[in-house]
Amino acid sequence: MLSEPRSGRLAAWGNALLAGLVSPDDAALAIVGEDTVHRVEGLPGESAQVGLTLALGRLRTLGVTGLRVALPAPGHPLGLSGPPEFNARALEAEEAVVCFGAAIGLVPRVLEAGPAGDVHAEVVWQVLPVREAPPADVPSLGEAERELAEALRDATELLSKLDVAGSGPVAEAAIDAYRARAERGREVLAPGYPPRAVRVLELAQRVGLLVTLAHERGHGGAVSSSEMAARSQALRPVERTARRAQVAAYNSLVEERERGAR
Repeated sequence: MLSEPRSGRLAAWGNALLAGLVSPDDAALAIVGEDTVHRVEGLPGESAQVGLTLALGRLRTLGVTGLRVALPAPGHPLGLSGPPEFNARALEAEEAVVCFGAAIGLVPRVLEAGPAGDVHAEVVWQVLPVREAPPADVPSLGEAERELAEALRDATELLSKLDVAGSGPVAEAAIDAYRARAERGREVLAPGYPPRAVRVLELAQRVGLLVTLAHERGHGGAVSSSEMAARSQALRPVERTARRAQVAAYNSLVEERERGAR
């Protein structure tokens, strides 16, 4: 979780575009990020792949008024509502965007090419039908913020207890790099999102970073397979909390609009 998921960029900047806060070109540029190009496949009314700017405009004409994020994992269909085919594709990609106002969703397929250190990524978003139903297990921003405060404390204590390099120089450098990226131009979310959503997303990414470091920085004090399995089991609810909070932050704009319409 050192950077935002592609579905997060698409939903955040797509929502800003739908709200009239950014231009189509600016939204597309932010969504593509460091990738080479994004295309959309299977869009109703189009027989071939289309560019991202055209696709965003077409979504609006199809009745889409908001975009939600799903970040599913095995056994946790976070943000999904079905049907099974869409859920399976989203689970394989570990992310998806679900449209609000039209029964369609988008799942990214990433194509990478180039030598190590100079890899170029092209993304094709596959449009598929979705079931119009409440997304699974998505908390409110307030719930996510409370859960994150506990998760950050638990993750820090766990890293120390397991002798994982969660506070060493390598971990600190990684966290500093994350902070620098988050602060640069406040790129964490798109225009229109409330400050609380930005705060929740930043904290969720920090908790996710600690979990990633725990998994990647060697075995630490876990010297046996049973101890490593115990570490993974202990970290699982922390990682789950971080993913739930990310989804809550990205989806907050749509959720607020939906509540206001009731």
